[in-house]
Amino acid sequence: MRTITIKPKAITHNLNQVKKMAPHSKVLAMVKSNAYGHGIAAVLPALQQADGIGVATLTEALEARQLGWNKTIGLIEGAFTADEWQQAIDSDISCVIHHAPQLQWALENIPPASSATRVVWIKYNTGMNRLGFDAEGVIAAAKQLHDAGYQLILTTHFANADNSTHPLNAMQIQRYSDVLNTLQETVSAEIKGSLCNSAGIVNFSEHHYDWIRPGIILYGSSPVVDQSAQALDLQPAMDFSAQIIALQTVNADHAIGYGSRWIAQKDTRTALVSIGYGDGYPRVVNDDAYVSVIDTSNNQSYRCSVIGRVAMDMIVIDVSTAPEDIALDSKVMLWGDAPHVDEVAAHAGTISYELLCRLSIRPKRVQA
Repeated sequence: MRTITIKPKAITHNLNQVKKMAPHSKVLAMVKSNAYGHGIAAVLPALQQADGIGVATLTEALEARQLGWNKTIGLIEGAFTADEWQQAIDSDISCVIHHAPQLQWALENIPPASSATRVVWIKYNTGMNRLGFDAEGVIAAAKQLHDAGYQLILTTHFANADNSTHPLNAMQIQRYSDVLNTLQETVSAEIKGSLCNSAGIVNFSEHHYDWIRPGIILYGSSPVVDQSAQALDLQPAMDFSAQIIALQTVNADHAIGYGSRWIAQKDTRTALVSIGYGDGYPRVVNDDAYVSVIDTSNNQSYRCSVIGRVAMDMIVIDVSTAPEDIALDSKVMLWGDAPHVDEVAAHAGTISYELLCRLSIRPKRVQA
């Protein structure tokens, strides 16, 4: 059976780790892309100690409201149309404003004073060069919004926060600090700041400001290049598992799978596992990829290499390290504690975000 097991207690643990790292900041917990593939309905109860959540689309925001989330919701790309701006007002959603049309909608349709939409996250492009006003534009927009009665949070986004030594980090921090100081001195001392994503939380503790925006760190993956999830005391929030469905010995010099890429150097005991890229396990893993086979008779775990090419519905693994009488229905951990999803991502030449977000609907979902 293909199974995705979500562990809400791990998410709560990781949130607590984040709060320890930034004890003086409010937390906008990122739950975009269906909570990084974990399922927003499963995740929200574990984030009750967060001050708010961040989403990428209005649909995600409305889903969170329907699920009973009554704290701050930040729409981090803002409204896409004037109609969405009105829907944000109707549902008490706080929006990012990052370009002129959004500014115009906000100035033409001002929400009631009690509305959460009166809090605006105004985006400053400090070097990511995706969303945001330049320095002159963000100061001008902030003045207009403040005069219209909005409460402002200046926000930006790091391009290289995962690598603490990248020179653009210092440049972005300085640009951000300069503009925030200018706004607080010339527009309002009440303007708040939000600079750090997951990696920034870890690497730039002196720049946490009023709000932090943790994402992948909440789900147990390391957001930085030089520290593992274990070193950061993070717990994986998802176990992805399947079962052995067949066992066989492949003779020396015989190939396995599409393209005959893997050839046995000796007679090799193998197992077929009911998982593939149709479920979200990456087709492009390299020869270092492995899984953990769990013997159901004694709960012992065995590291087994993935061999041959990953297919849509199955993979083959080398079970030479496991007992000869390994059970046909033994559990196979694709990622969880071991291997960690960060390891699998490295073997696939990508990042854990992508693997978690692109899981298919085929595996059964359960909660621990």
